[in-house]
Amino acid sequence: MHTSAMLNAAIAQAARCFKYPAVLWVFVAVFGCVDTPTPNNTPPVIKNESRLQPQSLNSQTTSARVPITNIPAELPHVLVFTKTMAYRHKNISDGVYALRETGIGKFIVEQTEDSGVFTPNNLKRFCAVVFFSTTGDVLNKEQQVAFEQYIHDGGGFVGIHSASDTEYDWPWYGKLVGAWFKDHTKVILATVCREDKTHISTNDFPDMWKREDEWYRFRTNPRKNVRVLVTVNDQDLGEVTMNGDHPISWMHEFEGGRSWYTGMGHTKESFLEPEFRKHVLGGILWAMGPCAIADLNQANTNSK
Repeated sequence: MHTSAMLNAAIAQAARCFKYPAVLWVFVAVFGCVDTPTPNNTPPVIKNESRLQPQSLNSQTTSARVPITNIPAELPHVLVFTKTMAYRHKNISDGVYALRETGIGKFIVEQTEDSGVFTPNNLKRFCAVVFFSTTGDVLNKEQQVAFEQYIHDGGGFVGIHSASDTEYDWPWYGKLVGAWFKDHTKVILATVCREDKTHISTNDFPDMWKREDEWYRFRTNPRKNVRVLVTVNDQDLGEVTMNGDHPISWMHEFEGGRSWYTGMGHTKESFLEPEFRKHVLGGILWAMGPCAIADLNQANTNSK
């Protein structure tokens, strides 16, 4: 059926539901009410929809968001990867929005569920790759090789929350993250303690901070292989303890690249907390390395 015929048929159908036909025509003229066929072009590589378990988050939260516009195209790009092959967190949409918002003026977020973007040429476009609450086996062997090469070439990795609950059959990835997830508490109030006061992701962080989250325990303590930034008080966590030394955020340079991870970030509310948003922003900027440094230096020059 031609587009014009489809439009007329849709209008005729809709007219039966409108008390005032004239209003219908205004509605059609202004908003358009018919989906026209899309051209047979190749779809973009970067997608924003989930191919797994589509879950729209709280509609009030979504509708209240302010569109992010007027972002300079010359800013560095960061890939936010949110594919899940096991449990899917309900805060992914809110978290991605928060990353876009906190990155304004510093980097541009490209978010995807499509592991097909993990090719050598495509990954070169990104100063950092964020695994945001990924779960399960998300990359095939070829994509894993491409990502390893990306890190070897100086790329940056950021893992948020269940990024440590990902790719258990890929030993290299476990070393990149620093530790794998073992189990967790319910969402409870606990005290986090700043251990490193000089890192960009913690230099504006409270020394002690009570916050609610789902607290991870890890299969191994990463301390001997990473630089621990933040710990959580074991005494607040009941049985989910790590013998009094419970790292929850850390970083390390790894095989030519940079890796930053936090086990926090399970709840929607996490991404409304200014402290947590600054924490993650600092982690991304550090993982971006020279890309971020050049961008921040330019920004400082322009502000003088």
